[in-house]
Amino acid sequence: MEASARILVVDDNEQNLTLLRVILRRQGYESFPARSGEEALRQVLQNPPDLIILDVMMPGIDGIEVCRRLKENEETRLIPIVIMTALDQPEDKIRGIEAGADDFLTKPVNQPELMARVRTALRLKRTIDRKVGTLLHMKDHLAKFVPPAVRRLIEAHPEAPELEKREQDVSILFVDLSGYSRLSLKIDHNRVNTIVERYFSHFLDCVQEYSGDITDTAGDGMMVVFLSEASSEHAMNAAMAALRILEVTDQLNREQLDSEEPIAVHMGLSSGQALVGSTRFEGHRGTLWTFTARGPVTNFAARLGEASGAGTILVGPETAERIGSHFSLEALGPQVFKNLDAVEVYRLLGQRRTNFP
Repeated sequence: MEASARILVVDDNEQNLTLLRVILRRQGYESFPARSGEEALRQVLQNPPDLIILDVMMPGIDGIEVCRRLKENEETRLIPIVIMTALDQPEDKIRGIEAGADDFLTKPVNQPELMARVRTALRLKRTIDRKVGTLLHMKDHLAKFVPPAVRRLIEAHPEAPELEKREQDVSILFVDLSGYSRLSLKIDHNRVNTIVERYFSHFLDCVQEYSGDITDTAGDGMMVVFLSEASSEHAMNAAMAALRILEVTDQLNREQLDSEEPIAVHMGLSSGQALVGSTRFEGHRGTLWTFTARGPVTNFAARLGEASGAGTILVGPETAERIGSHFSLEALGPQVFKNLDAVEVYRLLGQRRTNFP
């Protein structure tokens, strides 16, 4: 109901302030006083009202400046402002329009006109609130179907988001479950899927904790991309996420009572240049957004993941160079992979306690 609205009345004249608040109270509205422009700005920022009735002539920050500042602020611009102007000061109305005022009252205030302006402004406010609420609800719902990295690109440049693929320095983590096939032979298929989803849900928390984006999932595996301004930073984030996944897997295995065979993970981690960006699939019935990374660094991470044993994280030479001062690594010597020359490979053992927060 309109009578539940909170109205801020701003006037340095105590008599005018009292009169307006009495009129509003008789109509069932809750009103609050502000006796200067500075006080009005503080109150609006601390506890935004549903409507502001604002006098123009005040010492310090006048009403026009208060209106301008509130309308330039994204957090307060949708609050309707009714400006009170003197009958012999038409220039105040022009300045008010330029400052973004929603409506005007001529002083001395006529009570029926005041209430008509108040009701109109509050109806507009409630209509806007409903529409904004609906849009925010839709945004939150649709965001579930758009990869976080794509959302960040759109939020950073809403008018022209940088969605085209481009070369970027990244770290790629491949995570595969082992024991999945054996588990499938022992228990119901639906139960297997439930278990895998449980593990992957916890892995998602590990990945997001260290600013990674899951770009692909297939059966019992997933690929994660780590990006940041500093190449060493995203490599260390990827390493921390991989170690955290090992910890979570051990914890889940201890809680898992449905199988004699524990589930284990094997992972590969590689860093370097990749073609990174969003991919949009346009169908007749809808659009699907994905966030992908493509290139030799991605293929190498996948090969490392395939070659690693259960509970093992294999790391390529570029990643090892970036994280070596912060993590313990075991050199395994040169290894040969499909379609690749012999490459130095390392096993990620853990974090050096003194160097990494």
